[in-house]
Amino acid sequence: MTQIATQPIDGQKPGTSGLRKKTRVFMQPGYLENFVQAIFDGIGGARGKTFVVGGDGRYFNAEAIQVILRMAAANGAAHVIVGRDGLLSTPAASHLIRLNKTDGGIILSASHNPGGPDEDFGIKFNTPNGGPAPEGITDAIFARTKTIDAYHITETQDVDLGTIGTQAIGDMKITIVDPVTDYEALMASIFDFDAIREMIAGGFRIRFDAMHAITGPYAHAILEGTLGAPAGTVVNGTPSPTFGGGHPDPNPVWAKDLMDVMMGDDAPDFGAASDGDGDRNMIVGRGAYVSPSDSLAVLAANAQHIPAYKGGLAGVARSMPTSGAADRVAEKLGLGIYETPTGWKFFGNLLDAGRVTICGEESAGTGSDHVREKDGLWAVLFWLNLLAARKMSVAEVMADHWATYGRNYYTRLDYEAVPTEPAMALIDDVRARLATLPGQTFAGLTVTKADEFSYDDPVDGSVSHNQGLRIWYEGGARAVLRTSGTGTEGATIRCYLEAFSDTVLDDMHQLDAVRAATMDLAAFQQHIGRTAPDVTT
Repeated sequence: MTQIATQPIDGQKPGTSGLRKKTRVFMQPGYLENFVQAIFDGIGGARGKTFVVGGDGRYFNAEAIQVILRMAAANGAAHVIVGRDGLLSTPAASHLIRLNKTDGGIILSASHNPGGPDEDFGIKFNTPNGGPAPEGITDAIFARTKTIDAYHITETQDVDLGTIGTQAIGDMKITIVDPVTDYEALMASIFDFDAIREMIAGGFRIRFDAMHAITGPYAHAILEGTLGAPAGTVVNGTPSPTFGGGHPDPNPVWAKDLMDVMMGDDAPDFGAASDGDGDRNMIVGRGAYVSPSDSLAVLAANAQHIPAYKGGLAGVARSMPTSGAADRVAEKLGLGIYETPTGWKFFGNLLDAGRVTICGEESAGTGSDHVREKDGLWAVLFWLNLLAARKMSVAEVMADHWATYGRNYYTRLDYEAVPTEPAMALIDDVRARLATLPGQTFAGLTVTKADEFSYDDPVDGSVSHNQGLRIWYEGGARAVLRTSGTGTEGATIRCYLEAFSDTVLDDMHQLDAVRAATMDLAAFQQHIGRTAPDVTT
């Protein structure tokens, strides 16, 4: 059945994270349908193809999947694989795409953003390698949204998403699968589950906060089931359409309950959290928070303790805003190191080409060549495996790491929902002055170099400009300024601050000077009326 398309997509270009809007926007008649049709048209049609479909369980997830299934059938798709109840973590979806050699997948999520009828919703397409669609495909999808005049949908009863097995809409086969089974098998092939199980049996205590999001079922099955952690190890483990009314972003602000427990008198040995769609992670030991940048460096430095990586790493990649801690590991171990723009597609190119094995970004995302997305639970299991192998606490691992490689003090300041005009004025003002900044002094700190990051992709030859403003200060300190597209209203300004020391290993005041200098240099108070961020990581 063909319907006339009447609802525009508001001219927003989908990025690698897909299209994100308020949920009620997607619920408008024809809006979701138009974008799904644009996806099918943008990839050259759906006829005869196989797709994976699933999401993080946020509000409107199940209803949207029913629409996608009816549209896939009307567009001639041969087979769709769906997670039971419409649930799939983003890394698990990536794995299913690769495992079943499908033609891609449609993932429903707005990542770590809140969920609910008045909150956020998102949809993105992942390609046959399991990774986010590259710019060529998102450009084609966007172009189609501007010219679309009709969408195709089959009128039929809803599919039973709660029953594992095979169903059909017309000639299209639908397979409902357990969302955990294949992912758990992949994790068991990477890590030494016996060593982790033995450590837990010996009294090692874990607290995993699933934040009412998608990793709850995975953590219950793997941590409490297969690995033998006691019931109650996983908290907030049932996915909620509103994420329990919370903000499913694994950082010390939004996972405050976990932080309070881990900094308390009777803290477990290890704490962790994951986000809305399961691709991010937070790692914390008893009295010891691990920054995402440090976590990436520790994983790279300890890969030899993991069965899947005992043969060595091909290389390491990090996003540009991520601290240089991983660089120091790569240099000491003789590994290639790549600095990329923010966005997992850049890592995907390097992974597909065999140039790197482990990659990560400062926004709590780490991963490896096992999938083409960042993977929160993989990072948690990696940490548990290395702790079991080294028989050390998180705090001891970090102290040893800093003594070996030095410490990159690092923090990220998020200024959220800033009115777009003043946010862009702040960035544009610094951009206009980049060439004149070296030699100038701000709040007592002198700038040595400044530029705007551009990336020449060594795999496909593409060039990505305007990826963030970088300012270096005397002593090797660095600041990065960029806007983020993960919100659905206003702009988010992210300010990343870094200072290195190979002698002072326990003094976060190392960042005070670079923070004061950057607030002065970028005139935060004058442009947006504040210097205090909404979130500090």
